[in-house]
Amino acid sequence: MRWAVQLSEFDVQYEPRGPIKGQVYFDFVVELSSAATHQEGAGFRWVLSVHGSSNQQGSGAGVILEGPDGLLIEQALWFSFKASNSQAKYEALIAGMLLA
Repeated sequence: MRWAVQLSEFDVQYEPRGPIKGQVYFDFVVELSSAATHQEGAGFRWVLSVHGSSNQQGSGAGVILEGPDGLLIEQALWFSFKASNSQAKYEALIAGMLLA
């Protein structure tokens, strides 16, 4: 609300964007889930596990993607930017989705 008042003198309106990234990932998961349920009888199942953490030395994440027939892909990430634990976990999820 404060932005609306400050920008009103310049004839500019502030409109918050909302959770666009979250909706995109939600749509992706729903689409992937519906495709997996159709093929699950054929042994088609992928499992994505992610973990991110941060401390004074930096932040990083781990991604494990398990596929059919024992396929296992492991990825370790080190971030060159300062991130909180929640941000590191979110970045790990993004990296895992890209890996998938």
